[in-house]
Amino acid sequence: MSINVAIIILLITLLHVVEIQAAPLFSGRNNFSFDAFEVADDSFLKRQGDSSINSGALQLTTDTTSDHDAISNRSGRVMYLKPFKLWSSSDDNQASFNSSFLININRQPNWTAGEGLAFVIAPDISIPAASFGQWLGLTNASTNGNQSNQIVAIEFDTEKQDYDPDDNHIGLNINSVISNKTVSLGPHNITLSPEGSTNHKVWLHYNGSSKLMEVYMVRDGEPKPQKPLLSETINLKDHVNQQSYFGFAASTGNFPAIELNCVLKWSLEVDVLKEESDSISLKIGLGVGVPAGVILLVLCGVLYVKKRIRRSEDEDVESNFFDKSLSWLPEMPKEFKYNDIKKATNNFHESMRLGEGGFGIVYKGILNIKDDNTATEIAVKQFSRDKIKGKDDFLAELTIIYRLRHRNLVRLIGWCYDKGKLLLLYDFMPNGSLDKHLYEASNHNTLNWERRYKILADVASALHYLHNEYDQKVVHRDLKASNILLDSDYNARLSDFGLARALDNGRNSYAELGLPGVAGTMGYVAPECFHTGKATPESDVFGFGAVVLEVVCGRSPATGIDHDQRFFSLVDWVWMLHRDGKIQEAVDERLGNEYVVDGAERLLLLGLACSHPIPSERPQAQAICQIIGGTMSVPRVPPFKPLFTWPLMDAPSSSTTESTFSTSTLSSKGCSVTNMSSE
Repeated sequence: MSINVAIIILLITLLHVVEIQAAPLFSGRNNFSFDAFEVADDSFLKRQGDSSINSGALQLTTDTTSDHDAISNRSGRVMYLKPFKLWSSSDDNQASFNSSFLININRQPNWTAGEGLAFVIAPDISIPAASFGQWLGLTNASTNGNQSNQIVAIEFDTEKQDYDPDDNHIGLNINSVISNKTVSLGPHNITLSPEGSTNHKVWLHYNGSSKLMEVYMVRDGEPKPQKPLLSETINLKDHVNQQSYFGFAASTGNFPAIELNCVLKWSLEVDVLKEESDSISLKIGLGVGVPAGVILLVLCGVLYVKKRIRRSEDEDVESNFFDKSLSWLPEMPKEFKYNDIKKATNNFHESMRLGEGGFGIVYKGILNIKDDNTATEIAVKQFSRDKIKGKDDFLAELTIIYRLRHRNLVRLIGWCYDKGKLLLLYDFMPNGSLDKHLYEASNHNTLNWERRYKILADVASALHYLHNEYDQKVVHRDLKASNILLDSDYNARLSDFGLARALDNGRNSYAELGLPGVAGTMGYVAPECFHTGKATPESDVFGFGAVVLEVVCGRSPATGIDHDQRFFSLVDWVWMLHRDGKIQEAVDERLGNEYVVDGAERLLLLGLACSHPIPSERPQAQAICQIIGGTMSVPRVPPFKPLFTWPLMDAPSSSTTESTFSTSTLSSKGCSVTNMSSE
């Protein structure tokens, strides 16, 4: 029997008679979830005013559609019975929390809707008297605006008052129904109380480190959006009681300004802060006495020391690996502490997750990265492969992009290696990835023709920089719509350099560097890569061509197209339409007639030219920029798609056919777009 097994057995025996009580520094989270509400839930919830539990929902105001008097001028609250500690009195530490809920604000045909519903944090579970009408069950005429209220609420307002922007908005309220910040919902295609019954899903996140409150909202069944509707910094410690309650409040006005205010589902997760006095007390059973306690402590110490030794050895190996690998890199971006990133992402909470790829998971975070300590939104890539492979991917991406500087590339902010965790920090792109706007029903209306054209010009500019303007030729190797991110103004930024490789001058492929294998995504990978195992600038151009066709056609290169009982790939389908003189039929039908005909044909032909089966026939990135900018014509595209011919394995990779063109419209700042994106 090993010494470790013997120690464990002895520990278990002793723990039958020794009780150890310890207050952790950070003891996890308190959470609950209601998928529906029953009368039995009264043991967890406190109802006040005109609220009730009926039909599987919290009815915050009177639940009736037949008696207008019974529903007029009513208010109610429902609060979770247990308070939560939201801040520490000894320091600035505050609890982060995440809540999601499903609401329904029902309006009958002869009602005008009023007044509204609110998610509320309050010092107690009571409801103010006369809090109906404009007071939303939060305050009343005598208490509104008083700091002693100690309430913070997110209102969902359906009745316009003099201080409201309209009758369909959300707002952040502090001790008052006059919101500190409001967001009108009409521009986001959300109507809080349409005629009939519509459920809305809401996510609310508060980051105790950055003090940022975020609210997301969609119609039920739609995916959570990338960008919050409301985002505001608020220090809860300045406004709410240390021990506060969570719940909902609502009110109605006088007929016809009435509504049914319902909460159908609710979940809440709150960080558990450490106690004010952290101590460890040992209660030793009388039958064992002090010696058993001493033995227990000694054994715990042995195990702890052994664990620390092993961890130290592992960390030394890892640290040496990274010290040697990164010490030669000049102008390295900032190294961040793991604990700071952990706080910034709410402990890598699922609600902060932006996406997942072959190299890891990407999370949204809120972090103070500037000297003025202002909160900044970031994207955090957490590498999730095994340690050895993870190191290779991490270093490959870091060594490629740490010096890249271009307005159409996602900027690397910093990095972190700690305890086997590999993290890269980037600028956060609030409008998410291009593919989401192309294919998700709630997003595709945001991509009008002008934006699509500009996005392709931006990506071409980034590709030209990587291939021709950086001090080494960089092959991206995974150019696709999901790796094109959009900032707040829908400018495109090329991202995800996990597969990228820098090619030394004179080298044509990463295979010559001893990096075998075919990298990329089906539909975007050039045909020659499957034969040679090499990625080249020409194969990047092929991937760009796939993106061009995808953006103009609104169809994925990775899926087939059924046309006249025949199955085509996207490029074959567009080439067939080109052959038949019907290439305009390939334009995304969702654009209707809202696009430039000449510009669309120009891009479709460019997409086919970049998709040419023979690498040497594809235009180079510099020529692509000029074609998109309108200063160079599209290469001739034959009506029939040429056949792919296998290149000779030992032959050097041929460069693209030389073209004569002006460089006056090109600079390190990108491509110049002239008159092709609009009339």
